[in-house]
Amino acid sequence: MNRPSGRLSSALSALPDKGGEGYVRAVGRSLILALYGALRSTRMYPVDNPVVQSALDDLTGIAEELRASEGETEFRVSGEFIFVNGTRLRLDLDNYTTFSYLLSQFRGSGVGVLRINSRPAARDWMVLLSFLLKPQGETPADRFELLQQRLESTGITVFEIAPPVESEDDEKHRAESKDAAKRTYAQSVSATKDVMNSVRMGQSPNLKKVKRVVQGIVDQILGDETSLIGLTTIRDYDDYTFTHSVNVCIFAVALGRRLGLTRLQLYDLGLAALFHDIGKSRVPIDVTNKPDLLTDDEWQLIASHPWMGVLALFQVKEQNEFPYRAMAVAYEHHMKRDVTGYPRSLRTKAIGFYSKIVAVADGFDAATTRRSYQTEPMNPASVLAEMRDNARRGMEPVIVKAFVNLLGIYPVGTFVVLDTFDLAIVHSNNPNPDQVSRPMVLIVSDDLGNVRYPGDLVDLAEHDEAGNFRRTIIKTANPDKYGVRVGDYFL
Repeated sequence: MNRPSGRLSSALSALPDKGGEGYVRAVGRSLILALYGALRSTRMYPVDNPVVQSALDDLTGIAEELRASEGETEFRVSGEFIFVNGTRLRLDLDNYTTFSYLLSQFRGSGVGVLRINSRPAARDWMVLLSFLLKPQGETPADRFELLQQRLESTGITVFEIAPPVESEDDEKHRAESKDAAKRTYAQSVSATKDVMNSVRMGQSPNLKKVKRVVQGIVDQILGDETSLIGLTTIRDYDDYTFTHSVNVCIFAVALGRRLGLTRLQLYDLGLAALFHDIGKSRVPIDVTNKPDLLTDDEWQLIASHPWMGVLALFQVKEQNEFPYRAMAVAYEHHMKRDVTGYPRSLRTKAIGFYSKIVAVADGFDAATTRRSYQTEPMNPASVLAEMRDNARRGMEPVIVKAFVNLLGIYPVGTFVVLDTFDLAIVHSNNPNPDQVSRPMVLIVSDDLGNVRYPGDLVDLAEHDEAGNFRRTIIKTANPDKYGVRVGDYFL
């Protein structure tokens, strides 16, 4: 393992000048790609296979490049973030799979920090990688201890490992990400309100402003989707039309990323999702906000909003720049897979892929939001189960499955009761696919059952000293019965 491959040599020669975050971020990106490649090739081929040897050469070369210039090589995972030598690496579409895979493998093995103190041999890498691929032990803590013992028993000293640790920088990154998500959400709602009001008054909306908003949502989702998805729990009753459009945009973009769309495709999807209900701006407000049952004529007005949305989009001044798919989504988002639903199609046609994504996002947010005619919204977990199990809803099963994987069995904002009799709100999905029923939750009650704020964040995958789960969800509940406003805990 003396020479990096030609591909790696080319990558190293293109690195920025040494010193500074730019260099560390660039070489760190190469490091995680090399680590990902080594894990995957080790999993697929025998140790002596040239593919494995080449992957290990690349990994050693990039680690040595970093150690030679920086004096250390440290890989650290914390929450949804990956740090190399203390510098947070940026998550984007090109490395999304790599990030997710490495986070899952390291968390599952109970490893939070990996330091490379000297040049590893092929045998050193194989011991470490083999354990990361097939960790032993019941809990992450057990697996960490067993890995440490294996490294010691085999005389491997080039690696230094540590369990996950939290630093002040991690808290700072989380706070900054949360603040950025709040700004993005507020700007999105404001821009959506301006668009809807402009269309209602027969004016042309500012499309450039809306495009900037969508770009902000896409960038925020790519950087830290958890913070922005958490804000969809606000679901403002008074501003339902506007917050609903923003929530559907957030869900659609996050879902589109899981389905492998490119950044440009996510922009188009986000724009289509934000405008999916624009036709409602042409429906009288007293009809859209009517608390009682609609008459037949009023229902016809509501059911006409898809094609009125298309007409509204055609009248946008910059409509030549407006994606055709957004018009298709405005028209199709209430159609089912068999083209039933509304509006009724004059001919059999396939519903667009973007329309299927927006239909899932729209259906979930609408069912879980309090409105003038729906004062008791459904529990998010129940809505997700209904979408998954009830074929009559007419949603694309593959997209619904991806949506369940995105939100988890208990979506963000679900109010739950634990077996400890604590009240809790689901804060984020567990990234470990084996623990989808054990999300991160905010405990919002004290020992006497009194509601408190801001709550304590706990991981339901935690074990006690006996190896049993410390807390388990026993049921979902209605937060109104306990005087809890779920959205307040995400602000």
